[in-house]
Formats: sequence, C-alpha cells, structure tokens
Amino acid sequence: MSETLKRLAAVIESRKPANGGDPATSYVARLFAKGDDAILKKIGEEATETVMAAKDARRDNDASKVLYECADLWFHSLVMLAQFDLTPQQVLDELARREGLSGLEEKAARKDALRDAGETDKH
Repeated sequence: MSETLKRLAAVIESRKPANGGDPATSYVARLFAKGDDAILKKIGEEATETVMAAKDARRDNDASKVLYECADLWFHSLVMLAQFDLTPQQVLDELARREGLSGLEEKAARKDALRDAGETDKH
C-alpha cells in the first residue's frame, strides 16, 4: 500500500472520537461525531462533484479539476472505511482478488452468491 495512504488512514483513525479526536478542532472528528449519514452524504456530494468536473474536463479539455475532486472523493471514502473499521489495504486486497477476472464473470459470481445465500435462508 502506498505510504501516503498508510499515513492518511492512520491520521483519519486518530481523529475518531474514541481515539481522542476532537470535533471542535478536527473536521474528520466532526464527521465521525455526526455519524454514518453525514459521512455518506459527504461521499455523495463529492461523487457528484467528481462527475461534474469530468463533464467539464471533457468540454474544456482540462482535467485538473477531476484530479482535485477525485482526491476529495477518495479522502471521504477513507473516512467511510474507517467508520466501518475497514482499511485501504482491505480494498486493495479485494481489488487484487478481482485482478484477472472478467468484470462480467465477477458480477455473475456475485449474483450467484447472493442467489445461493437467498436459497439457504429459505431452508
């Protein structure tokens, strides 16, 4: 995992109120204190801003805003991962697991697993 991701994940983890993060002095601690819905709302906002920046980049032939907005989206996604006690390394591991799989095959396998789980619940 990149050193930048490791350091950022550690800082985000330290901002959890349970780890001493102070919502009065830390934006991330404030997000954690507000809970899941605030974090998820922020991700939705950042995702929309990323899409709009990409549309503007296509029109203006300047991708600099895409990079900026994508960084915001990744950052808030890292906050969400921490909220659910997940790590960037776990995301990278999942991506590595999928490496070499056809996207269509991977999607079909997830549908099969969900169907099988539903059938198990019925018995």
